[in-house]
Amino acid sequence: MEVKLDRWLPRLEDVRLIQGKGRYTDDLAPKGALRSFVVRSPHAHAAIKTISVHAARDAPGVRAVLTAADYRADGHSPVNHASNPPGAIDPSAPWFTAAPDAVIREWGQPPLAEHRVRFVGEAVAFVVADTLAQARDAAELVDVDYDVLPTIVRELDAYAPDAPQLWTDAPRNLALSATMGDKAAVERIFAEAHLVLERTFRNQRIVNCQMEPRSAFSSFDENEGYTVVAGSQGVMRQRRALAQALGVPPNKMRVISPDVGGGFGPRTALNLEVVLVAWASRKLQHPVRWTSDRTEAFLVDYQGRGQTTRATIALNADGRILAMKSEQFFNLGAYPVSFAPAGNGQRIVPTCYDIGSVLVETRGILTNTTSTCPYRGAGRPEAHLALERLIDVAAERLGIDRIEMRRRNLIPKSRMPYRSATGLTYDSGDLIGNMNQALKAADWDGFDKRHTDSASRGMLRGIGVANYIESPVGAQRERVVLTVKPEGIVEVICGTQSSGQGHETTFAQVTAALLDIDVHHVRLLTGDTRFVSEGGGSHSDRSARLMGALLDRSCHKLIELGKDVYALLVNVKPEDIRFEKGHFTRTGCNKKLSIFDIAKHLEDGSLPTQMGNAFTVTETIEVRIPAYPTGCAVCELEVDPETGVIEIQNYTTVDDVGQPINPLVVDGQVHGGIAQGVGQALHEGIEVDAATGQVLGASFMDYGVPHADNLPSFNVFLVEDPTPHPDNRLRIKGGGEGGITPATAVVMNALIDALKSSGVEHIEMPATPARVWASIQSARAAQIS
Repeated sequence: MEVKLDRWLPRLEDVRLIQGKGRYTDDLAPKGALRSFVVRSPHAHAAIKTISVHAARDAPGVRAVLTAADYRADGHSPVNHASNPPGAIDPSAPWFTAAPDAVIREWGQPPLAEHRVRFVGEAVAFVVADTLAQARDAAELVDVDYDVLPTIVRELDAYAPDAPQLWTDAPRNLALSATMGDKAAVERIFAEAHLVLERTFRNQRIVNCQMEPRSAFSSFDENEGYTVVAGSQGVMRQRRALAQALGVPPNKMRVISPDVGGGFGPRTALNLEVVLVAWASRKLQHPVRWTSDRTEAFLVDYQGRGQTTRATIALNADGRILAMKSEQFFNLGAYPVSFAPAGNGQRIVPTCYDIGSVLVETRGILTNTTSTCPYRGAGRPEAHLALERLIDVAAERLGIDRIEMRRRNLIPKSRMPYRSATGLTYDSGDLIGNMNQALKAADWDGFDKRHTDSASRGMLRGIGVANYIESPVGAQRERVVLTVKPEGIVEVICGTQSSGQGHETTFAQVTAALLDIDVHHVRLLTGDTRFVSEGGGSHSDRSARLMGALLDRSCHKLIELGKDVYALLVNVKPEDIRFEKGHFTRTGCNKKLSIFDIAKHLEDGSLPTQMGNAFTVTETIEVRIPAYPTGCAVCELEVDPETGVIEIQNYTTVDDVGQPINPLVVDGQVHGGIAQGVGQALHEGIEVDAATGQVLGASFMDYGVPHADNLPSFNVFLVEDPTPHPDNRLRIKGGGEGGITPATAVVMNALIDALKSSGVEHIEMPATPARVWASIQSARAAQIS
C-alpha cells in the first residue's frame, strides 16, 4: 500500500518553544551547581614554560583550578574525534584509506594544553568556583609563562615547504593527503582540449552562529556514574567520546541532549569543555556547569568551511566539459576533528554534470587556528561554487549561452542511475527538468527588461543560476523502538537529535500516517542514553531518510503483531483481519479493537506468554539507503555602484527532496539553508591576523550575519523524481542541505553578472559593500589606464 505523506501541518513543538517553555541545557542545570570558567591562551602558537595556579586556588569561593597535569595524573585521555569516519562508497571503510601516496594522520585533542598552545583561545586551565564571578576573578590570577613561536593561519601558507611546523610528526603541516583519479588519462584530455580554464576559489571560515551558546553540566554518582547534559546532534557519539576520554565503560556515562538551539554540523563532535565539566564533577563530587559566552564562541567553537579550491576544466569547442581537475586545500585548524568535508568535497567534484574524467587532489592542512568540522553542506557547497562559476566563465569565453552550456553538460534523466567519475551512483533526478522549472518560475526570459529598468536608475542588475546534487552520507546505523501504550500514546524512541528541524512533528506525521491515527497520539523520545541505546544523530540529510524506512518497517511489524493478538481474541485467522483508521476488524464481525485496546490486552497478562506483555517492536538499520536530492536555484540581485550595497530581488529554487513529509517544515529547512549560503556569499567571514593569529572581530559587532531585511521572500518549489531504492518505500531523499548547497554559487554568479559591465570578473567572499565598491573602483581605474 502506498503511504501518502506530503501534508502541511504547523509544527507541534512550536507553541512550546515560542512561549519560552523550551528546555535547553542551561535551563536544566541545578541551582546549586558550581560555576566554571576556562583560562585560554592569548597566543596562537607558544610553548608553555610554567603555569602557576596557587593564587587562583586561594581566591574566594574557588573549589578547584585544574590543569593538564591534573588531567594526566587522573589517568584520563585526549578526546578521540574519530576524524576519518565511514566513507560515501563503502560505509564499512573510512573516507580515506591507506595508499602509497596518501597521508592520513589522526590524533586526540587534550581538553587542556600542557606543553604547547596552538591557537588563540586554547584552554590551559579550568577554574571551578561557587559563582561565575568568582571563577572569572580567579582566572585572572592564573599565571602562564609563554614562549611565543611563529604562527601560520592560512592553509596555502602552512603547506609551503618552509612554513613553521605545528607538529613534529606532520611535515608540511599535512594531516591528510589523497589523490583520486587517473592523472595520466586526465592530462591527455587536457592536452587535446579546445579550451582549458583554471580559477581559484576561496571559501572563508564561517562561525557557527547557533542561537543557543554551547553549554554543559555534569553530576557524578559512584554507583550510577556520570550524568552529562549538553546540546549535541546525537547523544551516542557524545557518550562514546566522553567514556573514552574519562576511561569509564559507556554504561557509566549517561548523556542527555534536551532541546538544542541550532546544530548545523559543529555540534556533532564532542566539545572539550564537556569533558572538563564531567571530570570536575567527579573530582569535586558536586555538580558543575559551564556556559560559553559569545566571545568564546567566536574564538574556539568549531568553525565551518576554510577551504581553497584550484579548479580546472577542459572543454571542446561545443562547450562540453571533457575533464576536470580539482586541487582542494582544507584548513583543519590545529587539531584534525573531521575529514568529512574533505571526503564530501572529493566525491562530489563533478556535481550534477556528465564529466567523464576527474582528478581530485585533497590536502588537509594544520594551522594555528581553532579546528574546523562539518558545517551545513560540508564540502558540497565548496565544490558546487567552483564548477558553477567555471561554467559561467567558460560560456562567456566560448560565446555560448550559459543556460545552453548547462543543458549540454547536465546528466539527463535517461542516464539515471548514473555512476560519476568519482564513484558515486546517483539514483534518480530530473536535473534538466529542475532547471527548466526554476528558470520559468524566476522569469529568466524577462530579465533583460528588468536589467534595462535598473540601468535607468543607475543600478547594476545581475542574474545567476546554479544546479546541485546532494550526496547522502552520514552514520548508517539507526534504531527505532515503537511502543503503543493503552492510555492512547504511541511512543517513538530513536537516536536522531533535532536541533530545530521539527522531528517531533515530522516523525509523528510518518508514524500517524502508517498507523492511520491522529498525529497527536504520537510522542517522540530522543536525546537521552538512558533509553537511546543506538543511533547516529542528525547530520548529512540522514534523519528523515533513515527514520522513514525504520518507521515504515516498525509500523508494518506492529500491525502484523496486532493482527496476531486480534486473531487470538476473536478466534479468526490473521489473514482475514483488516486494519484501518487505527483499528483491527474482520468483515462480518462487529468486534473492532484499536491499537490501544491491543496494548491493554497485552499488558494485562490475559494472553499467552509468548505474545509478550507490551505492544512494542524494535527495528535497526545499517545501510544508508542512497537517495540523492537534486535541484536548481536562480538568484537575481541589484547593486548600487556608488555604495556597493547589494539587494537580492528574487531567489527561486526547485528542490527534489523526494516525497516531502511536511512541505511547511521542508520550506523552513530550505529557507534556512539559503540564508546561510547568502550569509557566506555576502556577509560572513571570520578574519584572523596572519602574523599573530588573533581573531579580528570576535563579536556580532564585527561579524556580519544576514538579517530578515537582507533577504527576499523565497520562491520554493518542491518536486519529485522518485527514488527506486527498495528500502525507501516512502521515497524520502532529504531536505536539510539542498538550500545551502547551490546558494554561494548562484549568488556569486548573479553578482558577477551584475558587475561584469564594470569590468569586474572575480570577487572574493564575503562580497561586502566595501569589497564590491573597491572592486568596481579598481576595475574602472584599470579600464581608464
